[in-house]
Amino acid sequence: MNNGLLKSISENTGYVAGFAIIIVIAFVISIICEKIAQKINKTNEPMFSTRKMVVIGLFAAISLVLMMFEIPLPFAPYFYKFDLSDLPALIAAFAFGPMTGVMIELIKILLELVIRGTQTAFVGELANFVIGCCFILPATIIYSFRKTRTMALISCLVGTLTITIVGSLLNVYFLLPAYAALWGAPIESFVAEGTAVNSNVTSVWTMVLYCVVPLNLIKGGIDSIITVFVYKRISVVLKNITFVYKKQLSK
Repeated sequence: MNNGLLKSISENTGYVAGFAIIIVIAFVISIICEKIAQKINKTNEPMFSTRKMVVIGLFAAISLVLMMFEIPLPFAPYFYKFDLSDLPALIAAFAFGPMTGVMIELIKILLELVIRGTQTAFVGELANFVIGCCFILPATIIYSFRKTRTMALISCLVGTLTITIVGSLLNVYFLLPAYAALWGAPIESFVAEGTAVNSNVTSVWTMVLYCVVPLNLIKGGIDSIITVFVYKRISVVLKNITFVYKKQLSK
């Protein structure tokens, strides 16, 4: 961990503490729901089995790489971009339960902090984790109770609607005010950036309506479509990954 990151932590203890609380809440929710689902489905794989740990490490690394490729949108200002870094977490969580998805989201953020540090006083990282968990937890909790293609579609739809609602409220009441305070700029300056590329944007709420809502619908929609179409194929590999891993160790 570099000195810059340590300095950022010491200077932003409030956000770091809030981040820690949210992480704990996400894990508590995921563990409770996973235990209930295991009881209903009559499965008892350990929370931290070798197979899960291998998948978590591998998929967290893939998520980090995908996080580097941010895609701008023509209807939104430059600071609204989307990536597919939640996709590996969603696929893995479909296979192993919501806690696996939360672990991947957390490790992805921690790896990014170690490699690149934070340019947003942890505001961006906190938002990324919250949105990721708001997508993965509802989707995978629903799916874990009944693993069918129809339920996968429904669960992904619920996850997409959740991040759309949470993302909108997060922007209005947390992200934009936090960024305004961080950069010493009025919120109106962010709205002006939105107006420059989208004439429908005239206020914070219209920026949310015409930029944030479609952004999250697109993000959730793409992640959902890819997951529904590739999950069954990938799940076969995931179920055999422990065997491959042990075979490599035995050589």
